[in-house]
Amino acid sequence: MQPILSLGDFFTRIGATARFYTLGRQVSPCPAATLAAFEAGELAWPRPWLGHARLACVFRLGDGDDDPLIWFLTLPLDEQGFLEPAPRDAFLERLLESLGRSAQGADSAPGDRLDDLMRDDPRAFTPDLTQRAMLHAHASRDLQRAASEHLEPVEEYLTGQGVEERWQALGLQGLADFAVRHDAQQSDELASRLASLPVEVLRPLCHCLEHVTPSIPLARALVERGERAAAEGDLETFCACIRAVGQAPREVAGAWYDSLLDDASACGPDSLAAIAARGWAQLEDAERLPRFIERLADDQRTDFAAVVRDLALIPRLRLPLLLSLRQAAPGSMTQRRLAEFSHRSA
Repeated sequence: MQPILSLGDFFTRIGATARFYTLGRQVSPCPAATLAAFEAGELAWPRPWLGHARLACVFRLGDGDDDPLIWFLTLPLDEQGFLEPAPRDAFLERLLESLGRSAQGADSAPGDRLDDLMRDDPRAFTPDLTQRAMLHAHASRDLQRAASEHLEPVEEYLTGQGVEERWQALGLQGLADFAVRHDAQQSDELASRLASLPVEVLRPLCHCLEHVTPSIPLARALVERGERAAAEGDLETFCACIRAVGQAPREVAGAWYDSLLDDASACGPDSLAAIAARGWAQLEDAERLPRFIERLADDQRTDFAAVVRDLALIPRLRLPLLLSLRQAAPGSMTQRRLAEFSHRSA
């Protein structure tokens, strides 16, 4: 019998059909081949979050149509974003031992026994409500299952067909389903209504949209709403809009980030954190990245070392980021913050 060396091996061995999703930095489908290459030490984790790979395993035993089981798993990364294999190996070993014990004389169903395996495991975690809602939205669509019952009223409201006064009844899961499933026409309709949405709807909607790629018209509407929030001193809505456009086309999101980085008053720790957390793709730019780093260094309220360390784990940013740090002008705040960090680490 072949040894079980990876999560993919485990799910194959127990006869499960599994899908995988990244969590933390972005809720997004993770191809099985990507996970396999990561576990084999051939690939850095594409969307690291706070030094870890956060992963959702959505799986079903056999060919039934039962609701899938979901495991939330966090695995530590090394300084270059690759898997530290020992915790993963310990997790697999614990799984096999627990499964073997539970299979001996257990009266519960196999799915129940598998669900119990993650209880009290140190590598298990609970995502926040928005990420859980986005995962369910992605998984239900990918498994060709119906969306939640909350989607229809959200669709009606966000596209201007619902009763204006009933926004209080909209559910987070419906907003997540809309973010994942909306089409081009619905995107345009939402863009035309975005300016009039109450913040109680706009903010959770933005928190869902930050995990997808908004269309250009919708992204432009988010920028306009974000600028309005900034003018009104509404920092929470401003940052929500910054995050929501993070994965938008660069002609919109990148241009807005450039204007924010040009304005010292717009570059507080919250807005910079929003760019780093959800707009990292926009930092893949030879001019924007060093400007972002310098703004980050200029503000003593930011945790410069933590943000830089986190961004350096993103594979596509690692080399450009290190190069930008090395090329920082002598006497610049970037060099000073690096010197402070080196002194504390010595």
